[in-house]
Amino acid sequence: MRAMVYRGPYRIRTEEKDVPRIEHPNDAIVRVTLAAICGSDLHLYHGLMPDTRVGTTFGHEFIGVVDSVGPSVQSLKPGDRVMVPFNISCGSCFYCARGMLANCHNVNPNATAVGGIYGYSHTTGGYDGGQAEYVRVPFADVGPTVIPDWMHDEDAVLLTDATATGYFGAQLGDIRQGDVVVVFGAGPVGLVAAQSAWLMGAGRVIVVDHLDYRLEKARDFAHAETVNFAEHDDVVVHLKRITDHLGADVAIDCVGAEADGNFMQQVAGTKLKLQGGSPVALNWAIDAVRKGATISVMGAYGPVPSAVKFGDAMNKGLTLRMNQCPVKRQWPRLFEHVRNGHLRPRDMVTHRIPLEHIAEGYHIFSSKLDGCIKPLIVPSAA
Repeated sequence: MRAMVYRGPYRIRTEEKDVPRIEHPNDAIVRVTLAAICGSDLHLYHGLMPDTRVGTTFGHEFIGVVDSVGPSVQSLKPGDRVMVPFNISCGSCFYCARGMLANCHNVNPNATAVGGIYGYSHTTGGYDGGQAEYVRVPFADVGPTVIPDWMHDEDAVLLTDATATGYFGAQLGDIRQGDVVVVFGAGPVGLVAAQSAWLMGAGRVIVVDHLDYRLEKARDFAHAETVNFAEHDDVVVHLKRITDHLGADVAIDCVGAEADGNFMQQVAGTKLKLQGGSPVALNWAIDAVRKGATISVMGAYGPVPSAVKFGDAMNKGLTLRMNQCPVKRQWPRLFEHVRNGHLRPRDMVTHRIPLEHIAEGYHIFSSKLDGCIKPLIVPSAA
């Protein structure tokens, strides 16, 4: 089969790999019909994620058709069209039983923190991802769900991570009626977080970024106010000024480890790798909210120390809430929002790229070229 293959930072190829096989009675093999490149994939592409091994196939957002199933699988059969959450979960461990599907203790040897994730290095279990013609799906009775007949494929693939994560970010913000919500980052997760904030009762939503085309999308897609941080000497002072000098009630960090805005932090976190990425957006969130506010962290950070203003967070009495999104737990409500037209994830899609051109797709997305917001990958498997 053809698959995206990692050959080192900034070096990926489309190569031939063996078709995955059933390794456990609970496995399924899915023929991928549509995948996506996520902003988190860029952390791997840029060499920021520990233990990303040469030969790995990325991709944790994908849908497809069941090709074969193991003898223990009961909920799926060959021919089913399925969407697969980016989390790999056993469904029965201590954490899965409590709804913490992103923290499953049985699917990752490094599960003292995160559980298993498709195509996201050996730090998250070493599973190959869906930027390929076929993918092995463990615990097939737990994760995958048959795509409803009414759902558009592009909505379905974006529900496997970006849309669910953005919605989860707004949920963790514990937004109350009339709250002022600031979203850092106008990528797909930030756009959905901003849109979801309205659904949860926000009275005002402000999106912060420095790319004009993404801020334009935030105004159009999420009907949010926008702030270009590059136009202000101190974006925190500006945010305080436009929020009655108190600060926002809720901030949602949808940027993570590669945040721009502070040259030294960016160099230390992304070039020298002295910390788990650049904490600029998170520190702005801590500074820009009022005392007693809530900060939701959806941005991905590496598993080493960061220069986060934790003392300021403590002294302001802030509540920080964060986790990888338990995708399948969000789906029942998200399905209703999509079906009723309250959310249209596919409106974020800007590029549809054949698998054989995936290296160019990563370059376009990484370099923010051609107005790229969300690129999809089309494997075209026979």
